[in-house]
Amino acid sequence: MSRNRLAEARRVVVKVGSQVLTGPDGRLDRRVFEMLADDIAAARRRGVEVVLVSSGAVAAGMGRLGLERRPDTIPEVQALAAVGQIHLVGLYEEVFRPHGIPVGQVLLTRDDLDSRRRYQNAKTALLALLRLGAVPVINENDTVVVEELKFGDNDNLSALVTNLVEADALVILSDIEGLFDRDPKVHPDARLVERVDRVDETVERFVGRSRSRVGTGGMATKLVAAQRATHGGAAVAIASGKAPHALRRILAGEPLGTFFAPQADRLRRRKHWIAYTVQPVGRIRVDAGAVRALVEGGKSLLPKGVVGVEGPFERGDAVVVEGPDGEEVARGLVAYSAEEVREIAGLASWEIADRLGYTFGDEVIHRDDLVVFREPAFGAGAPAGSEKRE
Repeated sequence: MSRNRLAEARRVVVKVGSQVLTGPDGRLDRRVFEMLADDIAAARRRGVEVVLVSSGAVAAGMGRLGLERRPDTIPEVQALAAVGQIHLVGLYEEVFRPHGIPVGQVLLTRDDLDSRRRYQNAKTALLALLRLGAVPVINENDTVVVEELKFGDNDNLSALVTNLVEADALVILSDIEGLFDRDPKVHPDARLVERVDRVDETVERFVGRSRSRVGTGGMATKLVAAQRATHGGAAVAIASGKAPHALRRILAGEPLGTFFAPQADRLRRRKHWIAYTVQPVGRIRVDAGAVRALVEGGKSLLPKGVVGVEGPFERGDAVVVEGPDGEEVARGLVAYSAEEVREIAGLASWEIADRLGYTFGDEVIHRDDLVVFREPAFGAGAPAGSEKRE
């Protein structure tokens, strides 16, 4: 698949990082905002719907309060986000106004997307904004979020939003030109990787662990985001947001940055949510026979193959399924609570009712509620099997 997938996209999620939106002094750079608004307006004139995932609230707060480095304490970061979010969205409103385009602020936490009902509500609201002609500006709600409810970074959030709104493409605008075979900040002779067909071990080795001065991500998080979005069937581009009219050029199919091809074995929307969005609250360890049945046979997880249970969880919660070596092999929604799984572990399915006095079915996790990974996870793994999108 070629970069034409980007040019043909009818709905696009654009993620813009803090380093792109700020100048050398750490303050929001109005010229970048104006260029971004110009490019989005041009895309909309071609009939392209755009959802914007924007970092920058904390950076804006740092600029407004005269701080040079991001604080380490959560309360200080939350305070900066509160100060900066107003300035950030206000600036977006100003630069889109000449184009006659309204913007709508949407602040999310992981808790908003963990619940399938709230996930669907968020989707409905975002699609309504698009129908009304607005550009949704999405950010993590840093003012109220605590660590266990964080998405981790806006790269991850942008991949989840791509699946949420059923976008055709994700464009990540960063402070570097794309994915390099080595860290270009350390190795001047590093080469740009123009195309990635699948995020495998070779690609993973390209990734360094550097973090930006005002942001929270790095190329590792962008690579995970690209993997997750392509598994949902979206094309992905990672490029420099400082390049003149980068977004317009990418959506014209110009070879800018790194292109990630959408995967043929893409996940259904609901299974993508299970694999990457909902937060697992427990772990189930299975034997080698169960691993073979899951990975090679595409079977449901039966109690016979369960050898261990970790953490409290209730019926319907998400859990990680791990093999004898502790490696994650699947994620799924359980049909039984942790206490019940402990009771029926190792039993044949027909013995469940005898042991518990009732049954919710033969499976601990039905295959319709299970996402199996073909290899150890980078991010959350590569899903096994080919499925159509819902």
